[in-house]
Amino acid sequence: MKNFHIMKAIQFFSVMSIPLMLLCSCVSDGIGASGQGAASSATGGGRGIQLSGAEANAIGRKIWQNECAGTVSGLTSWNSGEDFPSLGIGHFIWYVAGRRGPFEESFPQLISYMKKRGVNMPGWLAGQRGSPWRSRAEFQAQVNSPQMKQLRTFLSQTVVVQTDFIVLRLERALPKMMAATSGADQKKKLRAYFYAVAESPTGVYALIDYVNFKGEGVKSGEKYKGQGWGLRDVLLEMRGQPRGQAAASEFSEAAKRVLQRRVRNAPSGRGESRWLPGWMNRCETYKRGV
Repeated sequence: MKNFHIMKAIQFFSVMSIPLMLLCSCVSDGIGASGQGAASSATGGGRGIQLSGAEANAIGRKIWQNECAGTVSGLTSWNSGEDFPSLGIGHFIWYVAGRRGPFEESFPQLISYMKKRGVNMPGWLAGQRGSPWRSRAEFQAQVNSPQMKQLRTFLSQTVVVQTDFIVLRLERALPKMMAATSGADQKKKLRAYFYAVAESPTGVYALIDYVNFKGEGVKSGEKYKGQGWGLRDVLLEMRGQPRGQAAASEFSEAAKRVLQRRVRNAPSGRGESRWLPGWMNRCETYKRGV
């Protein structure tokens, strides 16, 4: 296994023109080692992705816009045909206690992360095990209840920490994706495309958003007909040898192809084609960034 050497800093900027540094542990071969489009860093260790509060807020609000049109009401949703509510700017999944599904449950992970960060939250939320709403009908009936309003207020006031949680997930994604990939050539391709996309400002946003949007692509249950739709699947779908901004654009097109394939493979009863226009629009933003 190849040794990791220096930390490289990739400069990224938000709509507020504030610099953001993405520090990547680079490998000794592949696109990530070239340094093109990246400034070098003399420091190593510590957390990989460094965001100021303003930067995290800008990215978080873009993700919020992607997931639920930037509305406070959209912070608490239960989509038709699904067996769980989706909460927060990233529409984090929360299963009913004792009920599990094929998708990764992320809302309890967010709450655990918030607790470690010392975030003050409603008492009922801190101690809740599983979604308090057992069905979509029950959820809809209580959508304007004091509890639901309190939850939406809390989520609307914690955009930065929710973004930090999403960024942390990206930091942990590459080792997990590498472990789930067989074959030296496939591993090299995955790693090279990951770093190629991360060379551009728009690419950093694309990676952060997509890993929250559709996950890492490492869970065996997150597949239809043996084909997944996570970040790993998109990176392996990329074509050619694009770099920087061109890599971000190819990532956008690869994501569209992967999601179109998911809809084709999905069980007919799920009716996933209704989501495809929104998914395509979201992927198009990966060419422009925040």
